[in-house]
Amino acid sequence: MRGKTAEDLGLLELLDPVAEAAGYEIVRLRLMAGKEQRRLQVMAETPEGEMNVEGCTRLSRAFSEVLDAADPISGEYVLEVSSPGIDRPLTRLKDFEAYEGLEARLELDRLAEGRKRFKGLLAGVEGTDVAIDLEGEDHTALIPFAWIVEAKLMLTDDLMKRGAAQRAQRLQSEPQQTSE
Repeated sequence: MRGKTAEDLGLLELLDPVAEAAGYEIVRLRLMAGKEQRRLQVMAETPEGEMNVEGCTRLSRAFSEVLDAADPISGEYVLEVSSPGIDRPLTRLKDFEAYEGLEARLELDRLAEGRKRFKGLLAGVEGTDVAIDLEGEDHTALIPFAWIVEAKLMLTDDLMKRGAAQRAQRLQSEPQQTSE
């Protein structure tokens, strides 16, 4: 899920060690077609789930060095490094644990319970299955992580409150700058 195509997966193999060396994890990588040129979109964060503008710049420079030397992408492309954002994609099993209790949409590569799309509250992880309390149903569904092709948090009041609380906590823990 972190990469969709064989080309994405090859780029992940190349760039994962670069991200890790810089103290980041790649959440998702997509090489997308465009009208003029392709776009390599990389979403990344620290193991604690943080990313700022300086981190994006640092990671972009590190990726550019490796991509320029290895030249794995034919033709022109634009590199875009960003945070996963508040309504982030869920691409790793640990994401489903970290965001337990929040609303998400899942899309599968096959039918399960007669459908491919699910929406509900994340209820954690059991082994390699994602638990989700489905909207309008009384039971918790267990979906094999390997079946999920796309998953994303839904922008809700609960997610916004959680994001605001995390931002306030980060600001509180940062050293205060004084102006003279």
